[in-house]
Amino acid sequence: MTEKHVLITGGAGYIGSLLTSELLRANYRVTVVDSLLFGGEPLMGFFHHPNFHFVKSDVTEPRAVKDALKKEWQKPDAVVHLAAIVGFPACQAVGKQAAWRYNVEATKTVYGQASDLGVERFVFASTYSNYGLSTDGKPVTEESPLNPQSLYAETKIASEEFLLAQKESSVSPLVFRFATLYGISPRIRFDLIINQFVLEAFTKRELIIYQRGYSRSFVHILDVVRGIMIGLQADDAKVRGQVFNLGTDNGNYTKDEIVQLVLKRMPETTVEHKDLTFGGDMRDITVSFAKAKKILGYETTKTVDDGIREVLFALKSGFIRNPLSESYRNAQFIVQ
Repeated sequence: MTEKHVLITGGAGYIGSLLTSELLRANYRVTVVDSLLFGGEPLMGFFHHPNFHFVKSDVTEPRAVKDALKKEWQKPDAVVHLAAIVGFPACQAVGKQAAWRYNVEATKTVYGQASDLGVERFVFASTYSNYGLSTDGKPVTEESPLNPQSLYAETKIASEEFLLAQKESSVSPLVFRFATLYGISPRIRFDLIINQFVLEAFTKRELIIYQRGYSRSFVHILDVVRGIMIGLQADDAKVRGQVFNLGTDNGNYTKDEIVQLVLKRMPETTVEHKDLTFGGDMRDITVSFAKAKKILGYETTKTVDDGIREVLFALKSGFIRNPLSESYRNAQFIVQ
């Protein structure tokens, strides 16, 4: 039997590198298209794997996906589109025109190529940032109104709208709105709240907290990868044109609660709170993940404490030689 073939855009990134690993482990063929903005080291371990194929390319190019295909392999069964300018600070840094080109126009370009190739499923990485601030204090569901507070969320909503309008086409679109990620992957990020707090507590023995009372939703990187793989395997009738929040009800925390979990592991850390208002991603919401559980049977396996312990272990053990390197942050201006 021919192995299923998945093409991943942004496969050298935080999610993509771990997804590549897990798909190869599950006997998929994997083609990665990535511009290597942060380098290719996260993929080095797969270099000689017979089911791994890599092409360096920019997804805004009109033939980036088509030209990446290995002639002796069958066309991809699915495309997982992760490549993007990720996060509100990164989008603010590049500006609206560039953010729109890489996050919206590129989605349309990649989807168009997937359609031309006869790909069956198109999995899109979106964000719960799209909900912005909760209007009534109740947990937001996939049916809740979208209230973007950042350029990043605006680009993701525009991409979603384009894809969901294609649900009658031959390529089945599937949208996942991820909670805030944490945990270890081949391309670790230290500009995500939990990973960043662990790094700062470990290196500085202090935390400076903004927006202390704000609630957010968190999910482990491995559970996101598992969710994507469930989405790849699910019956078309369950996922075509559907949006799923990906996370866990047990992952809804305030920043103060996250800080307490970090202090449990590093009690010598001092904490300072500062008030700060800025034109950024002002999320203050609780998210419902009931739909993914009901329709996909999706449940998470990792807790925030698991993530804190593994990031701390990686730092203490010296797995990451220079954790303060810019290569582990998607943008230099980071506000917690």
